[in-house]
Amino acid sequence: MNETKNSIYFIGIGGIGMSALARYFNHAGWRVAGYDRTPSPLTAALEAEGIAVHYEDSVDRIPEAFRNRAETRVIYTPAVPADHAELYWFRAQGFEVLKRSQMLGLLGEGRRVMAVAGTHGKTTTTTMVAHFNAVAAGEGSAFLGGISKNFDSNLVLGTGVRMAVEADEFDRSFLQLHPQAAVITSVDPDHLDIYGTYEAVREAFAQFASQVVPDGTLILKHGVSLPLERADIWRYTYHVTDSGADFHAENLSVDGGGYYTFDLVFPDRRIDRCRLGIPGLVNVENCVAAAALVWSEGFTSNDALREAIATFRGVQRRFDFWVNDPSVAGGTIYMDDYAHHPAELRAMLTSVRKMFPERELTVIFQPHLYTRTRDFAPEFAEALSLADRVWLLPIYPARELPIPGVASEMILEGIASPQKKLITKEQLLTEVGALETGGVLVTAGAGDIDRFCAPVADLVRRKNRDLYGCTEKA
Repeated sequence: MNETKNSIYFIGIGGIGMSALARYFNHAGWRVAGYDRTPSPLTAALEAEGIAVHYEDSVDRIPEAFRNRAETRVIYTPAVPADHAELYWFRAQGFEVLKRSQMLGLLGEGRRVMAVAGTHGKTTTTTMVAHFNAVAAGEGSAFLGGISKNFDSNLVLGTGVRMAVEADEFDRSFLQLHPQAAVITSVDPDHLDIYGTYEAVREAFAQFASQVVPDGTLILKHGVSLPLERADIWRYTYHVTDSGADFHAENLSVDGGGYYTFDLVFPDRRIDRCRLGIPGLVNVENCVAAAALVWSEGFTSNDALREAIATFRGVQRRFDFWVNDPSVAGGTIYMDDYAHHPAELRAMLTSVRKMFPERELTVIFQPHLYTRTRDFAPEFAEALSLADRVWLLPIYPARELPIPGVASEMILEGIASPQKKLITKEQLLTEVGALETGGVLVTAGAGDIDRFCAPVADLVRRKNRDLYGCTEKA
């Protein structure tokens, strides 16, 4: 990096990964500003930290301090369109313009990069790695794809050379990384608008795995197969319960709130009676993966890792319980999740079913992207059929234009549950208000459905309180 430059301008600064980089450079004393399409809690937080953000794609809005190409570097997210006016102007003026993934790769130089890749599960697993590093190893920074509840941020600034990163397969971004240690949680077909075929997805993950440095460590989910030949790295597998994996859990038990206690098995040791600080069997699997990655880089003691597991508080929008009071048997439980791929939905809903087998399960799902809906409508319908009741919102387009004939109805018609319907955002709270108390309510999706979490939670709490005297708060 050219250290004569002291200003960084972000195009798409409100994205979860972009905002972490913006925070990093702002904390390091660089001049930071940027554009995003719409205001959000993340952009509000950036502005509160002293970063100038505007919401109009206009060259005139670029601050004067960021118009000197000798002093300014531009970082953009591939989610912005190619015809973005500001991005076009910076390129035309000869500025140094980098993708977010390229900058993350540069920041990893000289550090021990601990990367978590996978088509689902990577955000929670990476955040666990960051927390386990801090508590069990006493060091480490991190760039996260979600807001950690332990750190109250998507950026962790710690001592030492460890750097935990979420390795994103979108646009092949993770190929900018050369980690010392890596976990791959899953390799499912996704982002086919980018890759074209599932085989191309597998090839990209194999290339990422091949970029682990010599004498580094690769840890694969048990059952994941990649075309990879490397004799100069350490290779392991993990699984939530399969004893054939190098890392796994044994003697699992679950309490009424869905919190698991288990023994954690490593190749060289065993840590008994671990209790994960967040509920759900899917999170036990994430815990095994994170613990395996931290094991590969070392930690201080078994007791320290046990403490780290117990004190992990989770990630916003990942298996995120807003209302959950097991002592009130008749109250509704409300959870929100970022799941936006059929495999994620299936894993999340299966875990919820196991936690609350006697309760009626209602899911409000917002499909994300027209291409993903087109490519996986039957798989979405199959996963959502695990619920007793399904309400579908219109597709959240994100970076895409509508595709003729592609709509939420494509998913709806394949859902097995007879209690299914399309609703609008304007109807959502009314429908929740009319829902019979006592079941489990889940909102899911990667769009803007999270804007409803707080009002839905308030509504559920009021109904619980009015009927059962429940005073539980998030």
